[in-house]
Amino acid sequence: MSDLRIISVSLGSRSYDIEVGAENLEHIGSFLATFQPISTTVILTDENVLQQGYTHRVAESIAETGIDVHLLSVVAGEQSKAVETAATLWETLLETGIDRKSVLISVGGGVIGDLGGFVAATYARGIRFFQVPTTLLAQVDSSVGGKVGIDLPKAKNMVGAFLQPLGVLIDTKTLQTLPDDQYRSGLGEVVKYGVSLDAELFQLLETNIEKINLRDKTILKQIVADCCRIKAKIVAEDEFETTGQRVLLNYGHTFAHAFEIQSHFSLLHGLAVSIGSICAARLAVRMGFVDEIFLKRQISFHQALGLPTEIPNGIDWKQTIELMRHDKKSEFGKLRFVLPTGIGNCRLADDVDARLLEYGL
Repeated sequence: MSDLRIISVSLGSRSYDIEVGAENLEHIGSFLATFQPISTTVILTDENVLQQGYTHRVAESIAETGIDVHLLSVVAGEQSKAVETAATLWETLLETGIDRKSVLISVGGGVIGDLGGFVAATYARGIRFFQVPTTLLAQVDSSVGGKVGIDLPKAKNMVGAFLQPLGVLIDTKTLQTLPDDQYRSGLGEVVKYGVSLDAELFQLLETNIEKINLRDKTILKQIVADCCRIKAKIVAEDEFETTGQRVLLNYGHTFAHAFEIQSHFSLLHGLAVSIGSICAARLAVRMGFVDEIFLKRQISFHQALGLPTEIPNGIDWKQTIELMRHDKKSEFGKLRFVLPTGIGNCRLADDVDARLLEYGL
């Protein structure tokens, strides 16, 4: 374990650290021990992560500190972010004897982090929570910031809470075993940060496309740390999404969530974000925020990273618009989008005229 990077999320009494390293899963025991007293821990994971062996390494590290460990596993995939799964987990926690001195640890991707956090936020009116993200998407985005939740059939992440974790431990070596589609999905979120929020990150990405495609360990550690740094700063400024700053993290997401729902979540989140970002850029061109050169540069960049840029077959555009009206960011049924104004910059566009979207993008 070397070259650890520590990013602090400054939230007063809810502040915590994000540790980014490689081969540092075994560090979680000493990390957690600083939060004693802990009556017991429960690790939530999915079948895929369980097979990789990461969950057992985390469990062994915790057990070595003398803390009891229980292991729970759910079906891999977005379908597990459902009230039925949460209810089953609540019952299991009760039967296991989990109390308010316990800690729930999510080991896995964004689904496990969101689900685990939601269960922790609601069981016994809230227990402590720790994140060990093992996918690129979870490492750069969903594990940071305290948003937790589950899906409704027609609205993603519509039922949830804010629960900041005790900490986040990221081992970038787990990215080497990710299936290609999961890796590309994570890149969809990485690109979002650069295009809409940080020109320096975009420059880093654009000049290291080959290394990124080859999963170069050094560049990945830097990218993950940079994304966490960007998100930590925004979350510290707008934890509960009240000032409008945090909503800027949702570039491409309004379109993406509508596409995911229509695909019955067979379309991976980050890939949907990639397509949604291109849709947002096209809308920004129509509204005069950016020019065609910006759009073409973004499309070319996405394609160089193997990211999709076209709306998938089977997507109904009228249904897309209707679903977007029910997005969490909408207010009074009005369409609201995060749109780019240049590389590394974006803004929230309120009350977008639906006629701009009527015939597609």
